[in-house]
Amino acid sequence: MKNLITIGLPSKGRLKESSISFLDKNNLKLTTNGGERNYFAEVKNFPNIKIIYLHAKEIIQRIGDDTLDIGISGLDLLNESAANLKQKIEIKKKLDFGLANVVIAIPDDWIDVQTLADLEEVSFDFRDKKNTRLRVATKYPNLTNTFLVSKGITQYKIVPSLGATETYPFIGSSEIITDITSTGKTLKDNNLRILKDGLILKSQACLFYSKKKAAKLQPFLNSLKW
Repeated sequence: MKNLITIGLPSKGRLKESSISFLDKNNLKLTTNGGERNYFAEVKNFPNIKIIYLHAKEIIQRIGDDTLDIGISGLDLLNESAANLKQKIEIKKKLDFGLANVVIAIPDDWIDVQTLADLEEVSFDFRDKKNTRLRVATKYPNLTNTFLVSKGITQYKIVPSLGATETYPFIGSSEIITDITSTGKTLKDNNLRILKDGLILKSQACLFYSKKKAAKLQPFLNSLKW
């Protein structure tokens, strides 16, 4: 179809609901044929707009490889992406939902560890006394590495996490974690606490678009109400 615009929306959770509400506010009414497992939707009275429900991380990847025009996803996922992908994506607007922080969290019983300086001392203790490196479980290896190195902390090892990162210290897979949290409750429930200066990134939902397709997309993007 000529002038087809593809928009990626998160496929589940509050981010999906808030994204649909944002489109609804702009008189973009979604219609779906089928049940919850239908990953495609259309926009009433706009036959040239197609909606695809995707994992939030995939939305970033597909805008970056130009198979998706526009998408709503998290700022954390853009910043975690590889540099060559990020440079292909533009932020049109930061939205007022999906607010959360990427943070460093440590076991609550590490009472002598309050700051990054304290954590650096612990990392050297692990190296010198235990002949090993402090393990950091995370779904954000790029953000974590960039942040820790910028703070002068180098004696650690990343443990990749695919989910439930807050359980890693409890089961012995890591000593500390970095994770995203909106309230901190899940961390607290798992006997973890955030370092006083352990904020890595303030994240929120954003409307992203492909830089390569900017000329085609600008009339639509400029018509949106924020």
